[in-house]
Order: sequence, then structure tokens, then C-alpha cells
Amino acid sequence: MSHGSERVTNHRAATWRWGRRLIFVGIVLALVGMLLAGALAATIVRYGDVDRTRDADVIVVLGGGYAGTIRRTQHAVTLYQQGYAPYVLCAGGLRLHLGDTEAERCSRIAKEGGIPPEAILLENNSFSTEENAIHAAAVMRQRGWQTAVVVSDNYHLWRARWMFDEQDITVWTSPAQVTTGPLDRSEYVSGVLHELAAVGWYTAKTILRLPYTDFDL
Repeated sequence: MSHGSERVTNHRAATWRWGRRLIFVGIVLALVGMLLAGALAATIVRYGDVDRTRDADVIVVLGGGYAGTIRRTQHAVTLYQQGYAPYVLCAGGLRLHLGDTEAERCSRIAKEGGIPPEAILLENNSFSTEENAIHAAAVMRQRGWQTAVVVSDNYHLWRARWMFDEQDITVWTSPAQVTTGPLDRSEYVSGVLHELAAVGWYTAKTILRLPYTDFDL
């Protein structure tokens, strides 16, 4: 074998070894990613299964589109009637297909449920969970409130707690499913997957020091 052919053979062998190493590293990283995602999903599910409701200054209802806002507000009405807080803060600026915002829809349902108008506050400027927390915290500080029961769907509560913790607000989370019953399995799984993606986004955003999220997430 000539020296030239030998060099080509050695180069191909080295390339193949590096290729196998890269494939191995890729497989390991993929497995680690799957394990982390599985652990996070389990944490999200376990956290959302527990109702942590306690007496607070206000009940904060996080907007959740049309159906989500309805069931979350129905649960907030139940908590209000049980005396957990004297006020309900409806959060969410996303405009629904009937023309009103999530907060406006929440307010309407709350009034229909018997909550007096003077006990309902609207926050119409938020389009993400992070903005929900930022704007709700601002309203609370203006009124001297320090504690809140945050109401959302069970799969959403772990991240919601994280966002409110970032605003130094003491919160107790309460899943709407306590009142409205379990979600359809496909909707629940979709919600958990959405949360995994959202947590990944917020983690990357924090590392990169990007501005707060102002879109539906």
C-alpha cells in the first residue's frame, strides 16, 4: 500500500471514530434531555394536583383562553364564596373570539356568580404568565396587598408560582379542577407539554437576559 493510500485510510478511520463519538454524545445528551423533561413533567403534575388555598388578600385568576378562563373563574367564585379573600383580580389581555379580553370575560362570569362589582379588579395588559405576575403584583402593591391565591389549571400552577415568586409576592396556588373536575386527557397532556416548552423558553431567556415575555406563553 502506498503512503498516500495509507493516509487516506487512516483519515477515514479517524473520521469514522469521531463520527461514532459524536453519535454517542448525541445519544447521551438526548437521553439526559428526556430524563430531565420527564422529571420536570412529573414535578409539574405533582405540584398541580395539590390545592394549597389559604386565606389571602386577593384571588388572582390567570387568563386561559375562552374555556380556560371560564373554568378558572368558576373556581375563583367558589373560593370567594368560601371566604378565602375579599377581592378577585382578573388577569389577561388576550382578546377572545367574542370580543372581550380574558379579564373582561372573567369579570362577567364572576359577577354572574354573585361577586359584587366592587370586589372585582381587572388587569387587561398582560399576554403571558410572566406579564400576569408583573401586572398583578403592581396592582397588589398599589393596594398594599401582600398575599394572593393564584387560580389556574393544574398543569399551569408550577410555572405560575415561579413567575409570582420572581415578583416577591406570597402566593398559594389552587387548581380550577377542584371545582370544575378533571381536564380531558388530551387537553391535559397538551398543557403539560406546553409547560415544558415554556419552562425551556424562560430558562433560556433568563440565561440570555432577554426582556420579559410579552406574547401568549
